[in-house]
Amino acid sequence: MKLKFSSGAITVLFLMFTNMVLSQSEVTDTTKKIDLSEVEITATSNSKKSILNQPASIVKLNEVELKRNTGLFLDDAINTNVPGVFMERRSFSGGQQINIRGYGNGARGTNGVSSNFDGQGAKVYLNGIPITDAEGITVMDDIDFGSINSTEVTKGPAGTLYGMAIAGVLNLQTRKAEKGKVSIGQEAMFGSYGLQRFTTQVEIGGENSSVLINYGHQQSDGFITHTASKKDFVNMMGDFHLNQKQTVTTYFGYSNSYDERQGELTINQYDSLIYTGNPAYIKNDAHSAVTGLRAGIGHKYQFNKHVSNSLTVFGSGLSTNASSAGGWTDKTPVNYGARTTFDFNMDLNDKFSLGGIIGGEIQQQNAAIAGYGMVTNPDPSQPYNIIGSLRSNQITKSQTFCLFTEWTLQMPKDWSFTAGIGSSSMLITLEDRFYVANNTKPTKYSKGYDGMYAPHFALNKIFKKHYSAYISYSTGYKAPVSSYFFIPTTGEVNTNLKPEMGTQLEIGTKGDILQGKLHYEVAVFNAIFSDKMTTVAVPLSPPAVGTAYSYVTNRGSQDDKGLEILLKYTAYHSEEGFFKDIKPFANFTYSNFKYTGYSYQTLSTDKKSVVEVDYSGNAVAGVAPMTANAGIDVSTKSGLYGNVSYSYRDAMPFTSDGKNIAAAYSLLNAKIGFHKLISKHFDLNLYVGANNITGTQYSYMVFVNQLPDAYLPAPYKINFFGGLNLKYIF
Repeated sequence: MKLKFSSGAITVLFLMFTNMVLSQSEVTDTTKKIDLSEVEITATSNSKKSILNQPASIVKLNEVELKRNTGLFLDDAINTNVPGVFMERRSFSGGQQINIRGYGNGARGTNGVSSNFDGQGAKVYLNGIPITDAEGITVMDDIDFGSINSTEVTKGPAGTLYGMAIAGVLNLQTRKAEKGKVSIGQEAMFGSYGLQRFTTQVEIGGENSSVLINYGHQQSDGFITHTASKKDFVNMMGDFHLNQKQTVTTYFGYSNSYDERQGELTINQYDSLIYTGNPAYIKNDAHSAVTGLRAGIGHKYQFNKHVSNSLTVFGSGLSTNASSAGGWTDKTPVNYGARTTFDFNMDLNDKFSLGGIIGGEIQQQNAAIAGYGMVTNPDPSQPYNIIGSLRSNQITKSQTFCLFTEWTLQMPKDWSFTAGIGSSSMLITLEDRFYVANNTKPTKYSKGYDGMYAPHFALNKIFKKHYSAYISYSTGYKAPVSSYFFIPTTGEVNTNLKPEMGTQLEIGTKGDILQGKLHYEVAVFNAIFSDKMTTVAVPLSPPAVGTAYSYVTNRGSQDDKGLEILLKYTAYHSEEGFFKDIKPFANFTYSNFKYTGYSYQTLSTDKKSVVEVDYSGNAVAGVAPMTANAGIDVSTKSGLYGNVSYSYRDAMPFTSDGKNIAAAYSLLNAKIGFHKLISKHFDLNLYVGANNITGTQYSYMVFVNQLPDAYLPAPYKINFFGGLNLKYIF
């Protein structure tokens, strides 16, 4: 195992070394000057970057789509604009979870087969820097979504470009300074329930450089007790075009985030609009606090017109603490690594060309995790419990190595064939530093997962340069996290646990038709997630009642069949009339997701024995069978603009037995504003908006397979926001 991991690391380091050596060599070919403001698909083997050339379901969101609402919460934009993807959050502005085509979170639920506490399966990148850590967990509490102006969502396994990405990939890009302009801007936003957001931006855009410095302060009182949120962000982004061949990008981010948690509502509380929360959460001052730094530097070198290299070195350090009904946890993860890709573009003859990508990504995370109980505060004047005795003290080290390659052959009559393979490995080491007298269990545990080979094949055809059709087969993996691979009660390593595997067959078409006015994307897919992780309960010895311990094992699959449709239409465009643009949009998702061969072991009703429940044939919990969104964006020559959006989410089961159903709901949101360059130097943007105009009851998150407390409610009354953004252009 160690040799395999070492060879992977050596290969990645060799690719990086090759980049440094070749970048010093003299190359005489002239290359196209890079436009720092252009945004394109982040990773692809096809040298033609347009969406028509990509045989996959990729949705790109621009600034208009990201800012239709407040622009502060990524789930607003994802849920409205990306069919097949649903994003939730555990608090007002934290605990984000992503479900892509039925693949949601981890494995361990109290009554079924999902986890609600960490984001797994999808990889997230910010300016090319992995937000997903070396263990495969994504925490986004420290990300300033208000500074994001471009997002790409790749749906389905993506092992040949991103390693362990079983569900898909989100690529987030922060805004860049406008070329040739220097400005300073101040935005102030206010809204219902004490929402405040202040953003200060300095933009320096030169001919060959782009620098943006962004400071944001955001807070809310929350719409119910103990749901307040407070965040501070500092972001610095720089792009530098050194010469015709070299571009350097830099990113630095600091965040200080604190979100209170009220705890989940029971079904009865939610149905009765009794939003008082969970008393145990509130008594323990439940919260999530994250303070962190993220940084990365990227270098792109164009050797000649056929070969280029991109190298990104990154690192992050977080200090987190969280409390809940169960106690208090401190965690200090430090994550670092590098990603490099070589891009190739070769003309084989006048009819055939070949494009390819060869790359690797390496990450390591070291984390110290300490768990505490909570006890009554001896000072009766204080409302909350305090930290009690230490329950656990662990040191973990996670290492991930991914090597990948993908090639696209361009053929006559706009046919192309894509083939690739990715190889991923993970090594997890855990050291238990919690001393217990007369302990006979091991204090160090280690487990490696390798052999995760992910092939990908696709065939694409473009018709009349305006629309395309494709068929694609892709694969991906998700390895267990550190809390899954060993059994604390017995001190045993969970040696039989395997990584989950995802395979997807997709047929789709996309294009720009009706003289380019209608952009459409349609995809039909069948994704199978096999070796799904679930839990096994071990009862106490008779005649005792209860569970001695539980552990994670592989048992069963998900068979996810679905249809996704996306439409964007330019109904009207004019540079002279009162209306400049009228652009309706709509999307639809149908999900027929079922458990297959899926069983779960839990305690019997009398809690004296273990019973096995088979969920085969049941609908996958946490996924609505149908969702639909529609709306319209309008802008005028005078600077007035506005939008209206309507969202429908079907009723869905939130327990694997199908007995508990979250009701369907619809949301109606709207925003109107005025944006105008009112002089040579002043840019003004003034806006107001309203969410949940019809006063619908819905939730930020429904906890899957957690009873009786399952709901994290959202405001069920109309709420408002408005703001002013004033920019001075030098």
